[in-house]
Amino acid sequence: MRKVAIDMAEHPHAALVRRGYEAFTRGDMDALRGMMTGDCTHHVPGSHMLSGDFKGLDAVMEMYGKLFSETGGSLRVDLRTVLVDGRGHAVSLHRVTADRNGKHLEDDGGIVFRIVGDKISDLDECVADIDTSDAFWA
Repeated sequence: MRKVAIDMAEHPHAALVRRGYEAFTRGDMDALRGMMTGDCTHHVPGSHMLSGDFKGLDAVMEMYGKLFSETGGSLRVDLRTVLVDGRGHAVSLHRVTADRNGKHLEDDGGIVFRIVGDKISDLDECVADIDTSDAFWA
């Protein structure tokens, strides 16, 4: 079986997710706000101080701020890939590292995005090891 290389532009939903990761990495909350609907929700798994459903732009941005403040700015998210279905869903896979209170986190994760028009309306986060994540954020 021969592999065929096709040179195509990246799907707009994949490009939106990539721009979102870039803005998050820079700490550019204004850029992130512009990529999300006003009623967006970010769902964080687990049972720790930052898990739960964060509804609305202000709640989501506040949670992102806590991610950075709780880790003393050490949080790093390395985007590995973005998958799309062409029907308003995108899935990202990433590697996260952070340090907090003498603990180190290194885990794989992902986010299922729901995109309406050209904005993100829902982020459903998943982690590879929920127990490790809970212990880190406890």
